[in-house]
Amino acid sequence: MEFINFRRHFSQNTLLRMVIIGAIIAAVIFWKQEIIRTIYLKDQLTDLGLVINGAILTLFLVGMLKMILTLLSYSREEAAVNRFIKNFENKKKPEPLKSVYKNSMISRRYRTLAHLHDTNTVISQGALASTLLASESTRTSLPKFINNTLILTGVFGTIVSLSMALLGASDLLENSVNVGGMGMVIHGMSTALSTTITAIICYLYFGYFYLKLTDAQTNLISAIEQITTTYLLPKYQIQTDSVLYEFTGLIRSLQTLVKQMEVSQQGMGKVEDQLEKTVESYHDKIESLSLDMNTIIQILRTGFRLKD
Repeated sequence: MEFINFRRHFSQNTLLRMVIIGAIIAAVIFWKQEIIRTIYLKDQLTDLGLVINGAILTLFLVGMLKMILTLLSYSREEAAVNRFIKNFENKKKPEPLKSVYKNSMISRRYRTLAHLHDTNTVISQGALASTLLASESTRTSLPKFINNTLILTGVFGTIVSLSMALLGASDLLENSVNVGGMGMVIHGMSTALSTTITAIICYLYFGYFYLKLTDAQTNLISAIEQITTTYLLPKYQIQTDSVLYEFTGLIRSLQTLVKQMEVSQQGMGKVEDQLEKTVESYHDKIESLSLDMNTIIQILRTGFRLKD
């Protein structure tokens, strides 16, 4: 574990921080509810402010929901990475995928490397890292879009509200006693202020945790690449230098075997010569024995006066 620079509970800590800051903001809103009610609800001539602020809050909540789900997923991935490291470093009986859920990033990376090794395919960590990064970038595309456009919704609300204020000012100039024109001016300015405040607060909160989401993603992907480099590639990668070294060792072993075979061949030659001498000696003895048998037969015939 000391070889891997990995923060194991980064996503969980981010979620906890999100809850704490959200609770603080909710407490401030409850504390200053009269001021907030005055800014957002009091003396509203139209529903424009509620519509724009509601759209900003809806966009904000959708983005926050997506970020929370992604952080929960990354929390599971961090737990899987932590379990994988502990399993791999178990000296008694290493089982890297024990208690690691099947669809985790580290599990897929491990199975991919094993498959490439079994099929004698060259392993390119750069290609694997680029594929993983591209895949994970799609998970943060919606929060990224909302983060880039959230502040623009406040600007849009301000522009629309100021347009209403200008219409009220126009009516006021046409008729100096037109009270409705003055009310529309005040309403437009109030709506512009409220939409700007809503957009800025939502943008600050959302932008901070969007950065934390990208940090969690970087922390996780970095850990997977470090594990691949430190633990998996030495096991599955076939390096040119190691192949040459093993091939050199094989040639040396073959040379030793050839020398042993030459010595054995020389020994076999000596044995062959000895066998030839033994066979020749055996033939001589057989011939001598045959002569002795003929002599014995002649003696027996003479002694017993046998006919031929």
